[in-house]
Amino acid sequence: MYSRTWTKKSTKDCSKELERLQKALREADAVVVGAGAGLSAAAGFSYSGARFEAYFSDFAAKYGFHDMYMGGFYPYETPEEYWAYWSRYIFINRYMDAPKPVYDELLQLVSGKDYFVITTNVDHCFQKAGFDKKRLFYTQGDYGLFQCSEPCCQETFDNETVVREMVGCQKNMKIPTELVPVCPHCGRPMTMNLRCDDTFVQDEGWRKAAERYEKFLRTRKDQRIIFLELGVGYNTPVIIKYPFWRMTERNPKAVYASINLGEAITMQEIETQSVLLDMDIGEALRQLTR
Repeated sequence: MYSRTWTKKSTKDCSKELERLQKALREADAVVVGAGAGLSAAAGFSYSGARFEAYFSDFAAKYGFHDMYMGGFYPYETPEEYWAYWSRYIFINRYMDAPKPVYDELLQLVSGKDYFVITTNVDHCFQKAGFDKKRLFYTQGDYGLFQCSEPCCQETFDNETVVREMVGCQKNMKIPTELVPVCPHCGRPMTMNLRCDDTFVQDEGWRKAAERYEKFLRTRKDQRIIFLELGVGYNTPVIIKYPFWRMTERNPKAVYASINLGEAITMQEIETQSVLLDMDIGEALRQLTR
């Protein structure tokens, strides 16, 4: 489906590419933003280093892992300890604001434009920054939602109240047993609404967002559209990257733009329609919004 010949432009001097992107944004009829983990990383949501130590030094000392991802996969002996870890994880990565205003700058860039956002991120930063909820499609879930681990139903449950209570009540790296979440329908353990296997719940909100995204693309497919890809890697390229390439190739008026430090790549067939910025996303957005 895609070319085996890749092109990766050197952008040590990004000024010309920034000018091209600014021009394309001015002339665009619509903008589709595709956001991956690199965007939240640029906003300061690091999962290791000082931020990990600030919130998980006790778990690190006991179990020897050194980043949040490793802690998320650890086989804790009790649900009380499991949820002590995960309640902190959810709280800092879903309910705390991003340390840097990258999402605010992105909102400034697309404000007043006909835009839609598709993202594999699950930290809800777009909505917290003020993006229109009806122009967002979180394909991989939301840290702010629980679901039945079975699942016995295609339903999700807001978790903010109980997560905050878990964080506030835990002692010795455990939450009180009565706070361990269970499905209100079948009594099985709850889990996060994150796509990791075939138990992922696509609830009514998810389905409606998917429909709105499909309609947005269908009704603007022949317009001057920018597919603006931010921090998307190769963990799940079939969700954002490859579809963006395909839709750009099919529309000669489309522009594919990638801002991604170290991974700003396109395919040969759309090289002339591509703007590649191998630079920090936050710095690129600051320059674009000046």
